[in-house]
Amino acid sequence: MTPARKQPRLRRGRALRAIAPLAAVSALALSAPAPASAGTCAGADADPATTNLKVVKRATVCLLNQQRRKAGLKKLKTNGRLSLASQRHSNTMVSHRIFEHGNFVGRIKAARYLNGSGSWSVGENIAWGSGELATPNEIVKAWMNSPPHRHNILHGKFREIGIGVTRGVPVRQNYDGATYTTDFGKRS
Repeated sequence: MTPARKQPRLRRGRALRAIAPLAAVSALALSAPAPASAGTCAGADADPATTNLKVVKRATVCLLNQQRRKAGLKKLKTNGRLSLASQRHSNTMVSHRIFEHGNFVGRIKAARYLNGSGSWSVGENIAWGSGELATPNEIVKAWMNSPPHRHNILHGKFREIGIGVTRGVPVRQNYDGATYTTDFGKRS
């Protein structure tokens, strides 16, 4: 590697899927301790179907930052370009009825997050939940009980986060719920 042209470092997350009847995710969520005191993050138990999605997004980032703080890590700062990539992906998963990461690096590049970076590291978590499992608190619980998702959340090099939440779920059945995407990043 030459100093002028560093190779990018990638950190890929894995998908977490809540499926009907949601037994797998509900078992994880119910057996786990709360990711943080829900009382300290406004909207942590909010139903995305009836709550302003800005509140849901802020609560999710708050809960993730509580996990990082408990691990002795700096909090993630919300980045508009990463959030654009995250929101676009949540929208796409719901509208096209797909649940996959796909080319998340390409989406992050398309949102211009990586412009001007010599080196970078990115990761992504996705999830969806229905009913009471769609709240920020339940989504974060499920992620924290999944080693690859937990790794992204607690990756010490990540400094920024993007969040996208869309009403609806990426399955053919007609469930009420929400689909979440978090993109993590560090640029230098």
